[in-house]
Amino acid sequence: LVDENDLPWDEAWEITTKCCAYTNHTIMSEALEKWPIELFSRLLPRIYMIVEEINRRFCDMLISKFGNNPEKIRKMAIVADGQIRMAWLAIVGSHSVNGVAALHTEILKNQELRDFYEIYPEKFNNKTNGITQRRWLGHANPKLASLITNKVGEGWEKDLTKLKGLEKLADDPIFQAQFMDIKKENKIALADYLKKTTGVEINPDSIFDIQVKRLHEYKRQLLNVLHVLSLYNKLKVNPGLDIAPRTFIFGAKSAAGYRMAKLIIKLINSVADLVNNDETIEGKIKVIFAENYRVTLAEKLIPAADVSEQISTASKEASGTGNMKFMLNGALTLGTLDGANVEIREEVGDENIFIFGMKADEVIAEYAKNDYNPWDIYNMNSDVRNVMNMLINGTLDEDRELFRDIYNSLLNGINGNRPDEYFVLKDFAAYAEAQDRIDKAYKDKKHWAKMAILNTANSGKFSSDRTIQEYADDIWDLKPVHID
Repeated sequence: LVDENDLPWDEAWEITTKCCAYTNHTIMSEALEKWPIELFSRLLPRIYMIVEEINRRFCDMLISKFGNNPEKIRKMAIVADGQIRMAWLAIVGSHSVNGVAALHTEILKNQELRDFYEIYPEKFNNKTNGITQRRWLGHANPKLASLITNKVGEGWEKDLTKLKGLEKLADDPIFQAQFMDIKKENKIALADYLKKTTGVEINPDSIFDIQVKRLHEYKRQLLNVLHVLSLYNKLKVNPGLDIAPRTFIFGAKSAAGYRMAKLIIKLINSVADLVNNDETIEGKIKVIFAENYRVTLAEKLIPAADVSEQISTASKEASGTGNMKFMLNGALTLGTLDGANVEIREEVGDENIFIFGMKADEVIAEYAKNDYNPWDIYNMNSDVRNVMNMLINGTLDEDRELFRDIYNSLLNGINGNRPDEYFVLKDFAAYAEAQDRIDKAYKDKKHWAKMAILNTANSGKFSSDRTIQEYADDIWDLKPVHID
């Protein structure tokens, strides 16, 4: 606008900020891009000059507002410490800044972006993520979609809140049977697919406990697989243990250079080899790592799930949308109060979700105290001690050093990180207790069916149609175009 339209700076800046809005999708530091000045200025010299001028004017505003406070200015400056902070540029240059779940937005306002919220409170707002029911119910689960249309009528494809009409059928034994029969058909189809692709035979009557998402330490696939080992140990001691059979299914990809994530994938596969080939546990638990996780695989996994694992360290997950897809298809959430799990609980009620573990404010307080010692848990909890020792005693691989970095990351810390940075061991007992609750609940087939139906019935809020409408109304002031 300045160079090509000869507009004065202030007018160009006003147009720019009105045209731009910033959606923050994560608080993870690696996703808040910072570009080296040397690289940026060499590749984009004119844009760098403009960014420098934006930064100069912003810093002048900070000085006029807060006085000459070098530390605050350095902390908030767009250009500082040899870098251009792209998230800061986005905040300053936009008329709207939003998070993607209620909890996430509050953390942005009160923690991560607090300094900017103090200056621009009017910019900050929340837009909880959503999913499209046309794909994740209509396309991925056509038999359930047909049953729903039969019961609540047409129109839910464009207004997902119509699923609320299923609530009155949650106690109906005929509808329960129809609903769970479809779930069983989806589980059989998935079992057939996994047998063909992995060679592992699984029991369609077992609990399908599924965790599929990006592999990251904060998402805590590690907590899940360590609990599988703990359950395996209990079955080894007591093969007659009265538990509902379980199939634990993982699917994930990681960043190419993320060594720890790849090591966790290796661990999951090693645990699968141990568990699936041990005839003494009589097939009561099976573990599968479904390769090449992608949308077409998710369309097979999600309609078949009984349990949806959403177990990130509280305060770390911005929103999540897998949790919504599973909920829509009648899976029960096992989760922390993180991201959109908070809002899922509000919709379904405490009695229809399995919540466990530390809350976001507790996690943030623990980081501030910085006195957590995971060795205390190792020494006090024999289940934790046993599974941790299995990482390095040759049970999982003849190379006893293979999983040493996982062991050290949890107990001692590696690469300058604090030990058990994502509180896997601290939440382990609470997670195991929640898994016990699932086991008991699943044995009551009618009550489980009711809970599953109520999850589907109360998923209407999580349509992307609602999300997009909120962006259109609150941020862009766009009116719909009606197509004949």
